[in-house]
Amino acid sequence: MMSAEKQTIGWIGTGVMGCSMAGHVLRAGYPLCMFTRTKSKAEGLLEEGSVWCESPAEVAARSEVVFTIVGHPADVEEVYLGSEGILSGGVRAEDLPRIAVDMTTSRPGLAERIAAEGLKRGDDGVRVIDAPVSGGDVGARNGTLSIMVGGDEGAVEEVRPIFEVMGKKITHMGGAGAGQHTKMVNQTLIATMMIGVCEGMLYAVRAGLDPMRVIEAVGSGAAGSWSINNLGPRIVRRDFEPGFFVDHFVKDMRIALDEARRMNLCLPGLALAEQLYNSVKAQGYGLKGTQALMLALEGMSGV
Repeated sequence: MMSAEKQTIGWIGTGVMGCSMAGHVLRAGYPLCMFTRTKSKAEGLLEEGSVWCESPAEVAARSEVVFTIVGHPADVEEVYLGSEGILSGGVRAEDLPRIAVDMTTSRPGLAERIAAEGLKRGDDGVRVIDAPVSGGDVGARNGTLSIMVGGDEGAVEEVRPIFEVMGKKITHMGGAGAGQHTKMVNQTLIATMMIGVCEGMLYAVRAGLDPMRVIEAVGSGAAGSWSINNLGPRIVRRDFEPGFFVDHFVKDMRIALDEARRMNLCLPGLALAEQLYNSVKAQGYGLKGTQALMLALEGMSGV
């Protein structure tokens, strides 16, 4: 098991969720070195004592375990396999981290490929784990994320104490890529659920009901969900700022649909949600939160 006194943790990516997650690791006593494309997004963590690095390769060279949470599969590939990546030839074999953990929602096949590449590096190989998360900005801030993990069981157990400062539910789902497949299930569930949340709120408004009282009434019953109880009030307050970007959600749904086609699955609900969110993105709301689906649906009904 890892000890806060002995392990240096590397962190790459300080977006809406990554910043809070890295903060929990730092405040748990782990020395933290970090890199992100926009240094200003890391200023708070640097002021708290984390150490800045100039590239993912430098983070890898200075850390025993590296965590990454970036935007898109292309970003993941660059961070790990690019010319200045964690697994690049620019890092001496003796300086490679023992374990790397990608918490980005990405393609299962890419997770498998990076895990295989990691085992080729150095004398003992780098064990690469895929560990996407669910819970949005609220879960990231509160340290209550659900973490879905794929990869070597020994490596997963070694980093479990770090997972536990970021999340309340850590589930090892199987080998490389299994965490990403599980996240695709998660996103498929959320996609159609968000349609229901927004349509339900539209109905409440058109019927002349108090939408906050509606949420109180239905949120603890069979219709209750994280989405209605957390994003419903944001919709009522007209707060469409991101806990999770529409752009990233569209990316996730496309990955899930690609995987579904590969497995000969027909998922019409997911396909509908992807089209509706494409409409949200086309209207200029790609950098808003997933609750911005309400804006597109309001337009359809003239609400």
